[in-house]
Amino acid sequence: MITVPPQSTRREAARKGPRALGLLELAANGKARLIPITVMFDGKFYDAGSYKASPVPMALERDTVYEAVRTGVSQGLFTVGGAFHRGNAWVADGKWEPVGAAPPKKRPSEPSAPRDDDQDKPPVLRRPGSGAGSEPPKPTPPVSPPADTPAATAPEPSPAATPAAPEQSGQDNENDKDRPVLRRGNQPSPSTKNEPNSTTGMSSRARVGTPNLPTANTGEQKIGGEKPALQMMPAISDAGSSDPRPYSYVVKPAEEQQLRTKMLGLASAQIRDRARQLASEDGKAQVRTSSQKNETPAISSVPPSFEDTQFRIFDLSNANEPVLVLTTKASFPAKSSSGADLYYVALVAREDTSGELHKAFSNVTDSRHLDIQPRLELIDAVDADGDGRGELLFRQISDKGSAFVIYRVIGEQLWALFQGTPE
Repeated sequence: MITVPPQSTRREAARKGPRALGLLELAANGKARLIPITVMFDGKFYDAGSYKASPVPMALERDTVYEAVRTGVSQGLFTVGGAFHRGNAWVADGKWEPVGAAPPKKRPSEPSAPRDDDQDKPPVLRRPGSGAGSEPPKPTPPVSPPADTPAATAPEPSPAATPAAPEQSGQDNENDKDRPVLRRGNQPSPSTKNEPNSTTGMSSRARVGTPNLPTANTGEQKIGGEKPALQMMPAISDAGSSDPRPYSYVVKPAEEQQLRTKMLGLASAQIRDRARQLASEDGKAQVRTSSQKNETPAISSVPPSFEDTQFRIFDLSNANEPVLVLTTKASFPAKSSSGADLYYVALVAREDTSGELHKAFSNVTDSRHLDIQPRLELIDAVDADGDGRGELLFRQISDKGSAFVIYRVIGEQLWALFQGTPE
């Protein structure tokens, strides 16, 4: 295993928030949508789909800026354009700008004076070019109309005054001390002014992840049930400063294969236990024949076959301590009569200094019991509360619908920080 000197494990000061977490859906054509997950405020997690909804949730207010991250590395910015319902859940569409994207070439020869006038509007996240580009030509038309009719000049100042009124009202809401505010498009981070790539609004450390963009369509990043071309990335909106940290743990290919084999071995044991439990329940519910009495031994002798296996290794605390996460589907041959058609496994383990794996979390269910035992699909590791450490974000799927759950890894245990409601 490749070992590197551990980075500083000093945790950042606890944040009160608000800090919003969402899931960005990025299509192959560049269109993006955001699913709200949580809003952390005063150290507590709330359902972002209903938090301060009047009627639009605060997490999906127009011009709210989210930074999409993959394993802690920034991938780009998403600016909320509008919110709508998709079924019973809130979803937002908006503008997506990947990290490293060239700034828009709207007015290359424009002097610096107009930029000072639009200083409150981010040049990339919003599109003031349509308004800004039409403002300079406007002074010339009013010169000719006054000679024809003085009354015609009166309507022109009024439309110019109407857009100003909403802007002032929005500023009044943002200045309300009792109202929490997320990262907004008209409040760029001060650090962006001094960086050459200031239009993206991302830190220099975040741009280190730019070379990883071509691997965005890898199978590990696909969430089951979605279109293959659809990417899923956690996205964070925080009015405070943010310095994303990478949570990936680098190992050699041979070492990764060994760890993967060990995790599949643990998963096999978990699946067999589940199959025996189901076979035992079936035996109590019906009269067992002589052929049925041999079902349980057959399960222990036949290895399960795996599919859609996802194996990830994280360093959630930047302390060179690997956390292994495996999600997979498994099935037994028909002759084994395991009691279920398909099994779903989510397994989290830690490796000690001697190379032994210690199970920290296990969720095993099957296709017949998704109504009472949901299955878990790993999305990614993400800093949900802004303390610098990574948490595990899962999608929970059951017969009732899907929800999101956030786990924090502490030692050899997982603690749920947030449990969403299925929709």
